[in-house]
Amino acid sequence: MEKIFTAQAKAKGGRDGQVTTANNVLTVDLSTPKEMGGPGKAGATNPEQLFAAGYAACFEGALGVAARQAQVKLEGVTVEAFIGFGKAEDGGYGISADLHVNIPGVEQAQAEQLVEAAHGICPYSRATKGNIEVTLNTTTNA
Repeated sequence: MEKIFTAQAKAKGGRDGQVTTANNVLTVDLSTPKEMGGPGKAGATNPEQLFAAGYAACFEGALGVAARQAQVKLEGVTVEAFIGFGKAEDGGYGISADLHVNIPGVEQAQAEQLVEAAHGICPYSRATKGNIEVTLNTTTNA
């Protein structure tokens, strides 16, 4: 792969610390959710939420590429990512991803084709392929 951009962030304090990007645009406090045995501090996020935000944004960008390639104009698209966290069969931990993609104004079959194409384009989808369970849910609600 020929790198054209490198994002950089630094974590200090693990799941109950802080993350800051190299350009200082994003600084967030982290807190392990109560469901995972942590304090679940108000106003803090966690790695799974950050992953969900990145995956959703990236997937919508890939969907735009897929639509341009298919010469389809999209408006009002939303992508919502649900990142699950749990125990893996080997005793470690794992994540799963459920992507809910809504493409208003497009027939269901075409929307599903665009989502599948985006799944092949999106760097997050490509990175997770074969590593975690990813479920795609496509709707065409206005």
